[in-house]
Amino acid sequence: MTDNAEWEARAKGLLKAELKRRGVSYAQLVEKLAAIGVSETEPNIRNKLARGKFTAVFMIQCLEAIGVSRIELSN
Repeated sequence: MTDNAEWEARAKGLLKAELKRRGVSYAQLVEKLAAIGVSETEPNIRNKLARGKFTAVFMIQCLEAIGVSRIELSN
């Protein structure tokens, strides 16, 4: 993988898979993020994930909010 678009797609896929695995909707993610002090809106989350462009901080916040303690990166 050398193209940034491929890395963005991989990050997007990883986050979306964790949300799906835990049955967390975007609306629920907004609530869970608020519980840890992160203010986001559902449309903003939807846009970030659709584009696949978001910061590592946002990704870690989301993973923390939904209770992910480990992720597996495989090729």
